[in-house]
Amino acid sequence: METTLREPAVAGAFYPGTASALERELRQLVTVSEERHQLLACIAPHAGYVYSGGVAGELFGHLELPRRVIVLGPNHTGVGARVAVAPHQRWRTPLGEPTVDVELARLFVESFPDASFDENAHWREHSIEVQIPFLLARRPDVEFLPICLSHLGLDQCLDLGRTIAQLIENLGEDVGLVASSDMSHYLEDRKARTLDRMAIDAALERDPKSLYQTVHREGITMCGVVPATVVIEAASRLGAAGAHLVAYATSGDVSGDRTAVVGYAGMCIHR
Repeated sequence: METTLREPAVAGAFYPGTASALERELRQLVTVSEERHQLLACIAPHAGYVYSGGVAGELFGHLELPRRVIVLGPNHTGVGARVAVAPHQRWRTPLGEPTVDVELARLFVESFPDASFDENAHWREHSIEVQIPFLLARRPDVEFLPICLSHLGLDQCLDLGRTIAQLIENLGEDVGLVASSDMSHYLEDRKARTLDRMAIDAALERDPKSLYQTVHREGITMCGVVPATVVIEAASRLGAAGAHLVAYATSGDVSGDRTAVVGYAGMCIHR
């Protein structure tokens, strides 16, 4: 494992690039709910904050975070290992340089044969990076494990979920799980909402097989279906007893253009 610092790829584009501007935006986006759940697992959007930040802010305001969090995101670039663990000790953000959970990273790579430390998969990837300011807003001392996933088969997803659940059980400590995913891409708003509802309903059933198969059967362009499938399997094995949709929106709610939207869902899976 290398001793490196990851530089941000989308600061100043997907979210504000200065501490003062980012802190101001997070204060506007993150509304702390009176009724909160300890983070077992969640599915959070990862677009630019102007579009998905309201959904993400409502979701994270609904959650209490443990000190350690695993963030799994899809690989949009196609570069790097299929199960790529970030080989860094810290990630630079406008809010500082939060710590990567290097102990958990090593344990995970040792536990899952297909996993490897790979900087390339994380170099220009945004799906995990955009989650970090929200984590810091809710828990400044958070340590996180970034795992970037290429498309995996269902059995691989389930195996990965089982491995993560066993790893957390062996630790004997609460570890939160975040699956980074947007929903339908570039469809008419009504069609996107219909398809997204199918995927959301499958996820809320806490049935990873149902989610994975529904998304593929219906052609739903949910980019993080693999991280979501993995997280649902892990959460189920860690005692998940319920799930609910915290917030949903499409880019059309912001832009006013309903002809080609992207969907965003914030889902909480809890004990």
